[in-house]
Amino acid sequence: MSLDRRSLLAGAAATATLAATVRAGAADPVYTPALDFKGKSVLITGCSSGFGRLTAELLARQGARVFATMRNLPRREADELTALASAEKLDLRIIALDVTELAEVNAAVREAERINGGPIDVLVNNAGIGITSPVEVQDMEATRLMFETNVFGPHRMARAVLPGMRKKGAGQIIQISSQLGRVISPYSGHYSATKFALEAMSEQLAYELVPHNIDVSIIEPGGYPTKVWVNRNIYSAALKERAEAIHTAGYPQQVAAMGSEDGSGRRNDPMDVAKAIAGLVAQRPGTRPLRLPVSPGGKPQLPINAVTAQVQSEWLGGSPLLGPLVRGVHQR
Repeated sequence: MSLDRRSLLAGAAATATLAATVRAGAADPVYTPALDFKGKSVLITGCSSGFGRLTAELLARQGARVFATMRNLPRREADELTALASAEKLDLRIIALDVTELAEVNAAVREAERINGGPIDVLVNNAGIGITSPVEVQDMEATRLMFETNVFGPHRMARAVLPGMRKKGAGQIIQISSQLGRVISPYSGHYSATKFALEAMSEQLAYELVPHNIDVSIIEPGGYPTKVWVNRNIYSAALKERAEAIHTAGYPQQVAAMGSEDGSGRRNDPMDVAKAIAGLVAQRPGTRPLRLPVSPGGKPQLPINAVTAQVQSEWLGGSPLLGPLVRGVHQR
């Protein structure tokens, strides 16, 4: 089959129309400062900075009981959050948690459930890392670390909270993915690979949890000026230092830039993501969107999201066994 430019453009236009239609009909969350989360418990990973830190503060200020987790305690960021909670009388507690360590994951969830007096209402899987380089340069150490953090970490967290949520018959899991979980930018290492995996795992989880009244939503942020750039440079510089010339020789320009990314030119407000999370928490169960792009700029993943929702619905929506699960996610 051959495709000329006209047919490609026609297909792109149809896809864009489909994307606009799907977004127009989706139940998007709405944030207002008046939202009251009193009685709602939320566990958030990766709260030392960025989206996690902002979300912990926002939800706690609006009445939620927040379990803000971070690794490598004690640390200055934990002390700052503790002081903030004390000064503002917020129901916010710090719990040590490295999502790459199963024992810490299980212990943190047990402690949060003990303090809460029951299952956690909302899990926000925010912890994540990036390591930038050509794929060939990504050695197994870097690859394992990215998958351990961005994919296996959220999987560990979901498995830890789900028995309690299922017993309660309610719950919510919010996954922080990326635009790069649906589209691919060259030389971003395995970041897209991990976020694509997170997206697939989360969508499957969303289907399987329909009978348990547990919602799964995937937030897809665009580029935001958070500390992720600082951490990414540390990891990328370490990879560059140990990389072998046999692999780096083919990409001199890209390798030279490793460890020197600059996110300072980005002007988007990271609070966009915190407010999107708050809106999802406030939204009525069973109406929350599976995917939520968050960016004041372009959202290149919109037509992809629309097409995959259509394909899933047409492929499995009529199945007696799987149809109710797929329709329960896409027909909201």
